[in-house]
Amino acid sequence: MAAKQSDEAVVHPIEGGRSAAVKQLVLGALFGVLFGFLLQKGGVAKYHILIGMLLLEDFTVIKVMLSAIVVGMVGIFTLHAFGLVKLHIKPTRYAANILGGLAFGVGFALLGYCPGTGAAALGQGSLDAIAGIVGLMAGSYLFAEASGFLGRTVEKWGDRGKLTIPQLLRLPVAATVPIVAVVLILGLIALERFGAR
Repeated sequence: MAAKQSDEAVVHPIEGGRSAAVKQLVLGALFGVLFGFLLQKGGVAKYHILIGMLLLEDFTVIKVMLSAIVVGMVGIFTLHAFGLVKLHIKPTRYAANILGGLAFGVGFALLGYCPGTGAAALGQGSLDAIAGIVGLMAGSYLFAEASGFLGRTVEKWGDRGKLTIPQLLRLPVAATVPIVAVVLILGLIALERFGAR
């Protein structure tokens, strides 16, 4: 009998077989197109808006992201409370999170796009985003090739497990979600009233 593997090591088959896999792909494509459309309509696929954020001159991207976090957080935790969705929490690994964030930030600053906004920018005809798409594919390949080494080293440095804000604050989820939502909404209001124009 095979030894029991951890949840992260097991590749779970898609429930329902081939029809479920097709449905998942169609839904993924549909939501991907919708996400790209909303990014473009929100103005966050425009180079000057993204550079404005990096220079702290335009807070459009931050406002869009904070709004998405509030809606997503309240929606996901409400659905979870009713047992309609399962949470798949990524582990908190300080070294990997910091190094990954730095690599992401440097790439964002050099290119002026992140992966999502780069794809949306290419879709709206901004051909300068092609360099970012090529870099994204090359980086994904290099990461996949190095994943074994990174798993044995960097991902173990500062591994805190599946840590959440409620656990960190030692508060119940039902109290933490409204508190964080209010703080983020106040941040949005402050950005709208006092942020750079």
